[in-house]
Amino acid sequence: MRRLLLLLLLLLPVSAAAEEVVLGLSQDEVAITATFDGSSILIFGAVKRDAPPPSELPLDVVIAVQGPMETVTVRKKARRFGIWVNTSAVEIDVAPSFYAVATTRPLSVALSQTEDLRHRISLDRAVQAIGAAEEAADAPSYLAALKRLRIADGSYLIREGAVALDQETLFRTSIRMPANLTVGNYKTRIFLTRGGQVVDEYETVIYVHKVGLERFLFSLAQEQPLIYGGLSLVIAIAAGWAASAAFAILRR
Repeated sequence: MRRLLLLLLLLLPVSAAAEEVVLGLSQDEVAITATFDGSSILIFGAVKRDAPPPSELPLDVVIAVQGPMETVTVRKKARRFGIWVNTSAVEIDVAPSFYAVATTRPLSVALSQTEDLRHRISLDRAVQAIGAAEEAADAPSYLAALKRLRIADGSYLIREGAVALDQETLFRTSIRMPANLTVGNYKTRIFLTRGGQVVDEYETVIYVHKVGLERFLFSLAQEQPLIYGGLSLVIAIAAGWAASAAFAILRR
């Protein structure tokens, strides 16, 4: 009996690793310059197997790219005396600055709710409103507004059916990253699923950083705010003086 149990324990890791992700990226870093208007990241890979794929359940690939987490304040506006003004606000504790999900089939088919709860892949799981209920009774409406606004500006992407899968072996997709990227590490996760259950997971990082003059100004603002403020003031004064001098010349 003990020998049988030992044999089963030895076989379990082999079964769990029967299908593995082998990943590739068109680039693992994004450089932000003065002319940066966004970037497309090609994510591709293959499925490594120890045996032929099972034919009972189709294979699905789910890819999630998540930017740095941040706290966001969502404000509600109302019309008062003919003017739109802020009437209330709710702070969303945990929200990714960028989030994209790409799948081979609809996410509800490719991933079960239990696995989504465990890995936090869907947009509803990735964006949380912890503590927001203490600020407003209708906190979910603020959370929905944040998602709607960021989907509209391209910060949140839901691309169901956008992952191409050939012969259940090769997969690829393209993720469009907008111009207003936050500097930091963008966690990229790839999931292989069958019947909605995750059979393998792979994680890597895309590094987004500023280069050139943008990097210098960003570092100066973060590390030497007084110098940055003084420099901004000097530039503003110089620009105002130059504009005044130009108008004076034109009048003559």
